[in-house]
Amino acid sequence: MTGIDEAKGPAGRSAAGLLTRPLRPYAEIFRVPGAWRFSAAAVIGRMPMSMFGLGTVLLISAATGKYGVAGAVAAVGSFGYAFTSPWIARLVDARGQRRVLLPLLTVFAVATAVLVMTVELQLPTWTFFIPGAIAGAAMPSLGTLVRARWSVLLAGSPRLHAAFSFESVADELCFIIGPAAVTLLATEIFPASGVGVAALLCVLGTLWFAAQRGTEPVVVPPPGPAGRRPGHNGRSARVRGAATPGLVVLAPVYLLLGAMFVSIDLSTVAFAQHFGHKPLAGFILGTYAFGSATGGLWYGSRQWRAPVEKRFALTLTLTVLGVATFWAQPNLITLTCGIYLCGLTIAPTLISGFSLLEAQAKPGRRTEAMSWLSSGISVGVAAGASVVGFVIDAHGPRLGYAFAALCGAASAVTCLAGLRRLSLPAPAGA
Repeated sequence: MTGIDEAKGPAGRSAAGLLTRPLRPYAEIFRVPGAWRFSAAAVIGRMPMSMFGLGTVLLISAATGKYGVAGAVAAVGSFGYAFTSPWIARLVDARGQRRVLLPLLTVFAVATAVLVMTVELQLPTWTFFIPGAIAGAAMPSLGTLVRARWSVLLAGSPRLHAAFSFESVADELCFIIGPAAVTLLATEIFPASGVGVAALLCVLGTLWFAAQRGTEPVVVPPPGPAGRRPGHNGRSARVRGAATPGLVVLAPVYLLLGAMFVSIDLSTVAFAQHFGHKPLAGFILGTYAFGSATGGLWYGSRQWRAPVEKRFALTLTLTVLGVATFWAQPNLITLTCGIYLCGLTIAPTLISGFSLLEAQAKPGRRTEAMSWLSSGISVGVAAGASVVGFVIDAHGPRLGYAFAALCGAASAVTCLAGLRRLSLPAPAGA
């Protein structure tokens, strides 16, 4: 009997090890003191990125019955966020996260309250645009800030790959939960509750994040006139002090991806409505995000030998090839299966892009560099929404999917054309 127990023991432990092995990299990054606290706070604080725009549309459309006005106010907020994020990120790099976040959060909260008041008091529609733009411009970009913290805490460690992967999965979690939650709040409770809860989550998460002083990156002063920093050899200083070459390629790629994502979202709603099952659109899009989260977890649990720029190009191309099949799907069942499979490569694409830019960023400029990618997606979402809406109205959802595929193809061509700019410099002495 004892022999049997001893024989079974190692096998049991081996099976358990196989099941838990993919999660080990994530367990290791959260052994860093304070890591789970700032990461959890950032997840809560960035829930509004998937809730605020939709909540604004539901609030204004319920009060005015005008979806055009509602969409325009949401678009103004998205453009405001896109254009201010890099400048705010530069300020964060120069002054520190907490010193910038607290006043920024105050502006966001006040602007959101004013927006709700103007709508509830039924003031002229033009008054919605001012607080809407300010709220969008002042919304804290915690996704960028949390990646900046990981970049410092895990600098030079292969576990930085797992940390970026986890944060991309957290982004997808926000997009799985956020839209459904804000729709339920705005339609079943009262219209302003969606925007209100989104703002509350932003305030609570940002305050908790800012309170984590022990993991906040230290402000790095810019290099001296000669471009050299103490403790760095000349070659390293020149490489790190140079402009980020990959940004010239990645910014337009992410802009086109943003246009592709929003085109898929709106086309899926119209496609589901065409078949008489509009409520299923949320489930289908949730499946898309779930596929992305699954792919991100798997991608982050592995150590890759292939250069990150080649991985980025490959996963981006696979994503676009998947999107190119959406227009031909005969029904919602095949669309759901296809959209899940396509989603598997989205998070790996975004993870690779952030990793590329983090590796090329100047010392003390990581937050600003990565914020340009978030801004690119935001601009793409706002611009793409305005175009694909007319395409769907005039030609139906299948042409909307074709427009999404066109945006994706343009992003892949841009990436492949600029692949040399994405290549990371060889380590010194290589």
